[in-house]
Amino acid sequence: MPSGELRRRLRAAGHTLDPVVQVGKLGATDGIFKQVAGALLDHELIKVKLGTECPETRFELAEGFAAMPDVKVAQILGRTILLYQRHPKKPRFEKAAKTVEKSPRPAARLPRKP
Repeated sequence: MPSGELRRRLRAAGHTLDPVVQVGKLGATDGIFKQVAGALLDHELIKVKLGTECPETRFELAEGFAAMPDVKVAQILGRTILLYQRHPKKPRFEKAAKTVEKSPRPAARLPRKP
């Protein structure tokens, strides 16, 4: 699960998205997982819609998707799962970690002589 601030941004951005992947009566097959991996590489944030005839529950599917490398479940709402995977080259939601350089300490000031 992403951190609180990132999760809020992902949920806000995911609100207007349409489902990219739909899981039907066959459930989560290898093809579904490949389709999700490709869509995450293209979009970074996707919605997965579960059909009413899907044999798995939404929580079972979310666990399966979360087991994929670097995939995070941002939200489960109704029969929709919001998935996030940070783009390796151009992340939209997470900034690259900046290295903070500490400035050297100023030299101690000596008291002035009158």
